[in-house]
Amino acid sequence: MIRQLLAHPLARDLDLDDPQTTSVRRRIIQCKGFLKQIYYRWYQGVLRALPQTDGPVLELGSGAGFLRDSLPDLITSDILHVKDLSVVLDANEIPFRTASLRAIVMIDVLHHLGRPRLFLREATRCVKPEGRLVMIEPWVTNWSRLVYSRLHHEPFDPESGEWEFPMKGPLSGANGALPWILFHRDRPQFAVEFPQWRVESIEPQMPISYLLSGGVSLRGFAPARAFGPVRRLEDRLAPWMDKLAMFAQITLERLNLGDDEEGELQGE
Repeated sequence: MIRQLLAHPLARDLDLDDPQTTSVRRRIIQCKGFLKQIYYRWYQGVLRALPQTDGPVLELGSGAGFLRDSLPDLITSDILHVKDLSVVLDANEIPFRTASLRAIVMIDVLHHLGRPRLFLREATRCVKPEGRLVMIEPWVTNWSRLVYSRLHHEPFDPESGEWEFPMKGPLSGANGALPWILFHRDRPQFAVEFPQWRVESIEPQMPISYLLSGGVSLRGFAPARAFGPVRRLEDRLAPWMDKLAMFAQITLERLNLGDDEEGELQGE
């Protein structure tokens, strides 16, 4: 009932797996000034994290975003057939040559991948040594558990014993807690299964601003001019971000293993 009352008029009764929904979400981001500034800030963080080497950057789940405005050579992609993409692809079968990418970037995508091991193997193959995987994803804290379980439409299960989850459709399947499970709760297991990657940084962030924006499904609760003051308030909350954050920027670095070790790992 509460979600229906707060729903954005353009987002009501949408089928999440319909490509038209992604187009609608693009319109929502562009018309909500506060939310658009959140994306700008996310993009600034992603750009800072990119390695200063040659090679293309692939974005997964580009459909509703506009990162290419800031990175013109970006290869944009989505699993759905939506407008203005470089390529339509499945993240579990990335159609790029081995060690051909300097980075893969993604905003709110990983937690929709029901078979994350397949994706991580493909990322390991495609990203060259010293390249990076940069993500903005939901994060688990005391505050986010409350918000995501009460106000968000996607499943959020920090207690899940498995990395995998059933896929109903490209976007309707999810576990919002998956990034936290992989890179925090089960980080030792991740290190064993994917020794080619080093978790370079995890930056918890945004306990208030995304909630005030309403995201892509709810009405906004703050005008664009409020973004600056809200961000300054969040900066003051930095010492408590491990308890308050709703998102995190996660940066992984592809290690430069020796040829013999790479061969052994790929043969497993």
